[in-house]
Amino acid sequence: MSAPGTHWFAAYRIPRTLHPIAWWIWAIGLATAASRTTNPLLLALILGVVGIVVAARRTEAPWARAFKWYLLLGVSVIAIRVAFRVILGGDLGPDEHTLFSIPSIPLPGFMAGVQLGGAVTAESVLSAVYDGFRLATILCCVGAANTLANPKRALRVLPAALYELGVTITVAVTVAPQIVESVQRVRRARKLRGDTSKGRRAVRGIAMPVLHDALARSFQLAAAMDSRGYGRTGDLPARVRRVTAVLLLAGLFGLCLGTYGLLDTSTPRFIGAPALALGIALSAAGLALGGKRVRRTRYRPDPWKLAEWITALSGLTAAIAMLVTGTQNASALDPSIFPLEWPTLPLLPVVGILVALLPAVLTPPPPVASTTLALRPPAPSPSSSPSPSGDAPVGSPVGASA
Repeated sequence: MSAPGTHWFAAYRIPRTLHPIAWWIWAIGLATAASRTTNPLLLALILGVVGIVVAARRTEAPWARAFKWYLLLGVSVIAIRVAFRVILGGDLGPDEHTLFSIPSIPLPGFMAGVQLGGAVTAESVLSAVYDGFRLATILCCVGAANTLANPKRALRVLPAALYELGVTITVAVTVAPQIVESVQRVRRARKLRGDTSKGRRAVRGIAMPVLHDALARSFQLAAAMDSRGYGRTGDLPARVRRVTAVLLLAGLFGLCLGTYGLLDTSTPRFIGAPALALGIALSAAGLALGGKRVRRTRYRPDPWKLAEWITALSGLTAAIAMLVTGTQNASALDPSIFPLEWPTLPLLPVVGILVALLPAVLTPPPPVASTTLALRPPAPSPSSSPSPSGDAPVGSPVGASA
């Protein structure tokens, strides 16, 4: 007989998709860690962790194929950031290293402080690369969440009061993956028809089918929302609506005040964390009251188990490690550019970022879509004859006829 722990581990490793909120917490934690540093070594480590987890735990859904486009978007962000830095230029410092110079264009007096052209220094280019790399890493973290989490399943767990807003955000988030899927489908169809045109002709041949597909998807979405009773509301007394509005406004004010108190160290202590906690409590109460006017059913809610805890806490660990390092050794997170110095690799952020790699190993693998080849019945041998009773041969799917 096998040990009970073996059965538990086998059940734990059964392929399934994780809770979408767990993936979003993991991605937001890594994005927070990336936003706190311009160290290219740490940013590259975050990007590597995100890529490994996406490669190990993405599904075969259409939105799971869009991560490479986020990588290309990140590269374009870095290139645009460097191009703007080269074109706009700036004043040359005393100890800066000039790489090359471009012709300077004189500007009117009302544009004082803006300079087009001039000397391009290594320090300015490196500063642009650092800033662009940080923004690109944050975009890739968000792209990883879109790749790993099913946006439609994430809509289920939103509070009822935010249901309409959640639908809007879900539709907006799924636009990019759906466009990528449409472009890939149109390109495959063109290759099957023997169309090998490139350049502007190819763009015209791809754009119109993609727009037609987007219009068809919008009609299907509208029909599906209408058939499911989207937008129906319940009746609430006027007093409850007024209390809900007051709670939400007070909670929003508390959130703004608490965030300002945390960012500005010169403010009194009660303006920081206490005001933020009070704002969160008031907002939660307002959302709970406001959700009573939305009638919504939930079918087969997503479970939150050990794998979800591991995923969410691993992403938060990376963010906490970066925040702690920022209070103790801020220079390690923002390497010096004036003068130029090689960036260091602090130990605590590295450990925190590597902890975010645990979902690639300690979470159940994603389910693999079954193929039609696996369900196809075996081909009959030449010597076999049809059954006189008309029954389907052994191995045929249920409902198949001879």
